[in-house]
Amino acid sequence: MQDYKAYTSLQEATPLVTFIVTYYNLPVQMLCECINSILTLSLLPNEREIIVVDDGSDVSPMNGLMQYGDQIIYVRQNNKGVSEARNVALRMAKGKYIQIVDGDDYLLPAPYDHCLDLIRGYEGLDVVLFDFTKSKTEEEDSTYQDSSIQTGSDYMRNNNIHGAVWCTLFRQAARSQLFFTPGIEYGEDEEFTPQLLLRADSVIKTNAQAYYYRPRSSSAIHQHNEKRKQKRLDDTMEVILHLNQLADTMPQTDRIALQRRVAQLTMDYIYNTIVLTHSRQILNARLETLRQEGLFPLPDRDYSKKYQWFRRMTNTQLGRTILLNTLPILKKER
Repeated sequence: MQDYKAYTSLQEATPLVTFIVTYYNLPVQMLCECINSILTLSLLPNEREIIVVDDGSDVSPMNGLMQYGDQIIYVRQNNKGVSEARNVALRMAKGKYIQIVDGDDYLLPAPYDHCLDLIRGYEGLDVVLFDFTKSKTEEEDSTYQDSSIQTGSDYMRNNNIHGAVWCTLFRQAARSQLFFTPGIEYGEDEEFTPQLLLRADSVIKTNAQAYYYRPRSSSAIHQHNEKRKQKRLDDTMEVILHLNQLADTMPQTDRIALQRRVAQLTMDYIYNTIVLTHSRQILNARLETLRQEGLFPLPDRDYSKKYQWFRRMTNTQLGRTILLNTLPILKKER
């Protein structure tokens, strides 16, 4: 009887990590590769929960997922976008921690196990920030460098963050009622991650390259027809304005932290306006919108050498002319 109770308790235990995997019109083998990478981690079956959200793909991947049985939870919804897909899973998630993975990417076992060791070793740790790689081969050097524990606000005030939410292992309780904004297809991570960090009392940054990011020409970020370009710029502007408004309502330390991120996102937005449109007229119109919101010229801050250089260039008509004539060419050559 005691053995049965122990088994029942084990089965009903809260998973350590819920893995949220979003899928839309991908080759099924990519999704399986993603799931397999999770199953190879140093987690017992009761320590993990895998939720696969199919965002209304033309063909359901169910036939390819039958092999996993009850190791995954499969949810299919009408096509509503990645933000809604993630929100569905966030509402379902039972894990103490959350890891979001795009269905065409996967986790690298050794470095990700290091991230798991961090949440096992530090009781109540809110966030682990880690690195990604575009190489399928794990680094041979398995010695990882970890920061000291600090608040998310402190980290953001002193560091340039990577906005991608999939480079973040976070505690469900720290997220509170934070969700992704429906309808935003570009920049949904950039809106979510800074707000998550500002909620975090304890953050560790490690250099472990635990996430394999697979660049694909068909992904949203690489779609360059005129309608998609407009959508990308409009979504980014919406995110910037929202974060800027939030900053105005925050205590001083959090406000300074978020304003740093807003300035960096604004720099990226101006860069993308130039690279995607090649148009002085569109650039001037969008700079005027930023000016009206108090976001342009970019604030004179020592965030990075790249930021300082870009700020000086965009501050003058001549500098903007040089950028318009050179950035699209440099981007194409890459």
